[in-house]
Amino acid sequence: MAAEPARGGALPLYIQISELLTREIAAGIWPDGTRLPTEIELAGSLGVAVGTLRKALAELEARGLLERIQGSGTYVRAKARTGAIYEFFHLELKDGAGLPKARILSLDRMPHPEFAPRFGDGASDAAWRVRRLRFLGETPAALEEIWFDARHATSLDIDSINESMHLFYRQNLGFWIARVEDRVSAAPCPDFAPPGIPFRPGAPLGHVERISWGNAGTVEEYSRNWFDPDTVAYVARWA
Repeated sequence: MAAEPARGGALPLYIQISELLTREIAAGIWPDGTRLPTEIELAGSLGVAVGTLRKALAELEARGLLERIQGSGTYVRAKARTGAIYEFFHLELKDGAGLPKARILSLDRMPHPEFAPRFGDGASDAAWRVRRLRFLGETPAALEEIWFDARHATSLDIDSINESMHLFYRQNLGFWIARVEDRVSAAPCPDFAPPGIPFRPGAPLGHVERISWGNAGTVEEYSRNWFDPDTVAYVARWA
């Protein structure tokens, strides 16, 4: 099933490729010390131009995930903290990591929900709610509901939000996510599930409740993800 076009800003193609390779390195598809195929071979397998691939590889080299040895090739140098946009995104396809994508279903400014922790200094009574359909590659993988403090923005529109919320926070709202706490359980599929996906409202799904702290040490985001356990696993790694 092909993914519908994202509502919101798509990431540049070279960033998509660098994030895909990062997730594959973290998943062990490219183990530490592996020599990558030639640029022509790798670009062909990914369906991108060599120039785009080179920008992606330069990004990974700058983060310390790759090492280029003159006359020998490019080698994987995995590490625990990758610096990736999706470093805290722990859902993976059971048959491979997959690049996260998202389609925004709704964006609303609402009263702060009673079930979510207070954000920032606790003074704000309003929050933004983003509901999205998450994909891994082209596979519908999860429904997501994200809440963050309305003090960061008095107005927003869907097209101002790109596929990575963490990148959006850093570039547009002036903070970044420094750590998260996840609670994994099971829960029924919510009623905002759109038609045309393989799980239906009320069906049992995996469930991840997350509290996220920003760089100032205060809670800045609360989210819930409902994922399809037939195709997706929750994976957390420590080195």
